[in-house]
Amino acid sequence: MSYLWSVFTKPWATLPGDELGRVIAGIGFGGAEVPVRDTAYVTPANAAAELPKFAAQLRAEGIEPISVASDLSEPVFAACAEAGVPMIRIMAELGPDGYAASVRRNRELLERAAVLTERYDVQVGVQPHHGRYVSSTLGVLQLLDGLPARFRLVWDAAHDALAGDHPAVTLELGAERLGIVNLKNVHYIRADGGWKTTFVEGEDGLSDWPAVFATLRQLEYSGPVCLTAQYSEAAVPVETRLERDLRFAVTSAAQHPSRQ
Repeated sequence: MSYLWSVFTKPWATLPGDELGRVIAGIGFGGAEVPVRDTAYVTPANAAAELPKFAAQLRAEGIEPISVASDLSEPVFAACAEAGVPMIRIMAELGPDGYAASVRRNRELLERAAVLTERYDVQVGVQPHHGRYVSSTLGVLQLLDGLPARFRLVWDAAHDALAGDHPAVTLELGAERLGIVNLKNVHYIRADGGWKTTFVEGEDGLSDWPAVFATLRQLEYSGPVCLTAQYSEAAVPVETRLERDLRFAVTSAAQHPSRQ
């Protein structure tokens, strides 16, 4: 299968589009997810003016914007439509009122956004996330059940593994909603008398990337695959780690054996 190899550009969030495009094209990527956040070059407040220019600069460097990581405000929808960015990625946050109440609140947020997805022809991608978010692929699919087709699953290898799931199960169950496949990896380490997560390179963690690609091949998925550039250890430059992870992902996609 042919994938658009992409990267979440959070490590370079303050760079302008042309400079960013050269950096990630030099690593070997052809696509990008762009943070549109208050700490980034493009913010929700300036997105109307900046995102179309930013996207054009990326495309001039051979990089296709696959999504933004932002909020579901109308200005962000409008900016994505103007820039030709097809998706806004979010996560479903849990509050102090508990899981069930938080899910109802997130569902109401998504239902209110439905009119904006139709008005601007921009998708919403919901990603599971370990911790204080809806943390499993199956939880996200339940949250999206019954919503229009523009509401998509952003499947995440590391958070799927942290939920104790397997890609052969969750990717198949989410196939009809699958919008982006996120690749990162993770394991637990002992710390302060307990356990904490540490994000590592693709060959080292709980998630079986070859099994991911074996399943994607069976599903005939050909959408974006996005390496999220998240590593807990800062001693090695992120670009070096990404080059290694991209090579491992491309090799896994070509060979797709599941490790034993």
